[in-house]
Amino acid sequence: MAKSGIGDRAGEVFAALAAAGQATRPQLAVACGLSKPTVSLVMAELEAAGLAERSGSSSGATGRTAAVYRLGPRAGYVLAVDRGSTQVALRATTLGGELLDEDHTARPASAAAMVAAVLRRGSGRGPLRAVVVAVSDVVSPPGRGEPATMARISAAVAALGLPAGAPVHTENNVNCAAIAELAEGAGRDHDSFVFLQVGVAIGAGVVLGRRLVRGANGAAGEVARLAYPWADDRPPVRDALEARLGSRALLQRARGRWAGRPDPAPRTAAALFALAEKGDAVALEIVAEHAEAVGNLAASICAVVDPGLVVLGGGVGRNKLLRPGVVATVDRLSWPAEVVVSELGARATVLGAAHLARERGIDAVLAEG
Repeated sequence: MAKSGIGDRAGEVFAALAAAGQATRPQLAVACGLSKPTVSLVMAELEAAGLAERSGSSSGATGRTAAVYRLGPRAGYVLAVDRGSTQVALRATTLGGELLDEDHTARPASAAAMVAAVLRRGSGRGPLRAVVVAVSDVVSPPGRGEPATMARISAAVAALGLPAGAPVHTENNVNCAAIAELAEGAGRDHDSFVFLQVGVAIGAGVVLGRRLVRGANGAAGEVARLAYPWADDRPPVRDALEARLGSRALLQRARGRWAGRPDPAPRTAAALFALAEKGDAVALEIVAEHAEAVGNLAASICAVVDPGLVVLGGGVGRNKLLRPGVVATVDRLSWPAEVVVSELGARATVLGAAHLARERGIDAVLAEG
């Protein structure tokens, strides 16, 4: 709750206004369970602190008009960064979710210049309240992280050139995508689901009871660590499942099947799926096999958490040709579970990071002394 900056009730109303984006005093009174006179006093406090301002008025059914409020200039803004290995995406928003700026680059080495430009353009919107950087590593609680992993995360954040003292938080990229699906994607009407990313790497974001499950080490959903292969004559090897289901192995298998053909083997997963969509028999066969393998993974996850919904994402996972084979395998092996393709596509991670950044930013305002 709020500290000495604003009172507890003002903090509650501020959080409700941030969640709504804009609202009238009667709407805030209902949202917070407070009386209208109390909300009027609170809004005067927030206006005086620069945390809220009037943005217009609205007319009700009785003809009365009510002042409409939005967050004020002192509320500030937040920055979300999807720090991928081959691309970087940025999204700056107000704490109320208004988009201020966005950008992306396929050259991670140029990310610092892009970050600097976005922050320069956002400097007129008040203080930078939070930065959330989505990374491809496990983000562990203090004292639990592996030194090599922590070093990679620190290097990835340092390469962004964020200003000294910036309130930076990190989160796993697949977890961020799951948060986005929960807030505005395929999981928005579900209490529980799993976001299954299939691309160069594999991973899962697990949502149960509308809460992201992170686990004791921050590694919940790290399905690459599942014991694979599990056979009498083949001992499991660490990360072997990711080596089997990642797009590099998919393309390697494709190259093996292309021997003797006059045309070159597809060099990207997108090219392979494009050939399958055109009806190429070999490409269709490879895609079907891969879909079954992904279905086996999805069924294994369903056996543990019974989510009822699996959302396919990632560069390979969100290809609609993959879904039928995954559905058939899950139906054959698992508890009933709907399988859908992500509605948010490649933007899921940065959108989820932006939702997290807004939460962190609101917390920062409430804790301000």
